[in-house]
Amino acid sequence: MVRKLVALLLCCFVSVAHAQLTIEITQGVDNPTRIAVVPMGWNGSTPLPEDVSAIIAANLQRSGQFDPVARTSMLSFPSKDSDVFYRDWRIMGTEFLLIGDIEERGGRYYVTYHLYDVLGQRKVISAGQVDGGAGQLRDVAHHISDKVYEKITGIPGAFATQILYVEAFQNTGTQDRFRLMLSDADGARPRMLLESDQPLLSPTWSPDGRQVAYVSFETTRPAIFLQSLATGQREQLTDFTGLNGAPAFSPDGRQMAMVLSKDGNPEIYTLDLRTRQFTRITNHYAIDTEPSWTADGKGVVFTSNRGGKPQIYKVTLASGRVERLTFEGEYNARGRVSLDGKTLVMVHQRDGVFHIAAQDLTTGTLRILTETNLDESPTIAPNGAMLLYATRFGGKGILAAVSLDAGTKYRLPSKQGDVREPAWSPFFN
Repeated sequence: MVRKLVALLLCCFVSVAHAQLTIEITQGVDNPTRIAVVPMGWNGSTPLPEDVSAIIAANLQRSGQFDPVARTSMLSFPSKDSDVFYRDWRIMGTEFLLIGDIEERGGRYYVTYHLYDVLGQRKVISAGQVDGGAGQLRDVAHHISDKVYEKITGIPGAFATQILYVEAFQNTGTQDRFRLMLSDADGARPRMLLESDQPLLSPTWSPDGRQVAYVSFETTRPAIFLQSLATGQREQLTDFTGLNGAPAFSPDGRQMAMVLSKDGNPEIYTLDLRTRQFTRITNHYAIDTEPSWTADGKGVVFTSNRGGKPQIYKVTLASGRVERLTFEGEYNARGRVSLDGKTLVMVHQRDGVFHIAAQDLTTGTLRILTETNLDESPTIAPNGAMLLYATRFGGKGILAAVSLDAGTKYRLPSKQGDVREPAWSPFFN
């Protein structure tokens, strides 16, 4: 049965080529907020390395909460207070207006931006300068997007976060190769962290965003590795016979949950990352796998077939008490708890089809979020508004996103192949 679980993981990968992910919005809310993101003022003699305003508009549109005004429809292009005439924007149905100006000094770009409530005829954000080098203008755009999104919706933006994912591709001949990739949350600026001719699985972030963990088969059997993003330095954490998989950092970053079969049966263990001491936290003849932590760090959620079918359970670390969390349907797996502790996201099978679903942990109400097939590997954005998952579209493995209310959906396919195993980063300090 352990070999079957590993085989199921491996069959997720097919030949691909490395490429940047692209955004395809498929669904937004019924009445998105109309916002005009005016091209930033720029008096430089050469074009800017990045179109900051276009990135901001694309971020807001991708959230599904906003409907940016097309530049071709704008009646004017203000970059300072005295250029703003509310009447021009009201007649276009614009609710908010974002303007700004960019200056270059000493090789750095200084961006000043202002957000206006058009209907209320008032400025709601009067920002100081945000600056960055030529290679950081996209970061500046994501930062401004986060501020605008939070000011209007009341929810922190997650545009400045990043995602991990695995892509597989076919090298010269028939040899499959695998890459662990890091990119912006919108799929831009992909960077390879690791390449291997053996499968890479289950990438996950440390809570401070400085390290990642993953499973690699480079040692001929699955092993868990820890890697620093700043230096690229790697450390092998496990080398047990059998299954070593599904690493998950605790919310405080001090422990890592994982599944090991070193004692004969797949069970959930924790590893103290300071002392390197392993602690077994489940003990059952069934298969226990796919651990993740509760929001308060006091328990671990995991998948088990101890009831006959795969369902999601929680073990309280202090007492060892195990309770079943899911009851609707014959298959629920890969559970992930939102940071507020209110929602359990999972892979749910209905009528033979695997969807992503969300369960209210207070009421038990379950809601199907996706309409695609073979959906897997959900990962929740740190602001709790969206989640990424892997699915198939057009015969390819892709990443897709859906809001927790199912009102917003978009795809992030690779133009040249399949991608899998997404992991959304925490907020970066």
